[in-house]
Amino acid sequence: MSPARVMVVDDHPVVRDGVALLLRGEPALVVVGSAESGRTALERAPGLRPDLVLLDLRLPDMLAPEVVAGLREGCPAAKVVVFTAHGDHHGVQAALDAGAHGALLKDAAATDLVAALRRVLRGERVSDPRMVPGTVGNQAALARSGLTRREYEVLRLAAQGRTNPEIAESTGLARNTVKTYLQSALHKLGARNRVEAIGKASEAGLL
Repeated sequence: MSPARVMVVDDHPVVRDGVALLLRGEPALVVVGSAESGRTALERAPGLRPDLVLLDLRLPDMLAPEVVAGLREGCPAAKVVVFTAHGDHHGVQAALDAGAHGALLKDAAATDLVAALRRVLRGERVSDPRMVPGTVGNQAALARSGLTRREYEVLRLAAQGRTNPEIAESTGLARNTVKTYLQSALHKLGARNRVEAIGKASEAGLL
């Protein structure tokens, strides 16, 4: 059997090199390429034909959920695993919701990393157990706020400085729908404008 093809997407060279070094002694896995940004990953992935993509949660140009969605469209056979130093970051859940097959912490031991990647390649969904408290906490904060998942998603993109047309393009929603979701989020958070809403959402542990 030929080894599974792995692509590493991370803006830090030390992480890309480190993963390649870790997997060098693992005959069942071979690193076939890497990328330092989301856009570069989406450009290179079809040519590299990875079986598995190890994706940094925080990239300089794109949100991890956007990259996950792009990879699933451009390389539908590839499994995507989010790789992060921030286990309690709300983006982990967002990436899983977008279709990622797993989420691992960057400080995972080499043997744990290899075992987890093998499980994902077998079709399992794998998350580092240390991530669970933060993910559950975020869901609890979302429930307390009364925001729907879509309202939260739109507000989160607004918090990153996106305009309504940009949010519409990113989510596939109509511009008027984005405006409606934002207005609804403002109302539920008791905010007069988006800046105040972002502040209140941050205080509530949502952002």
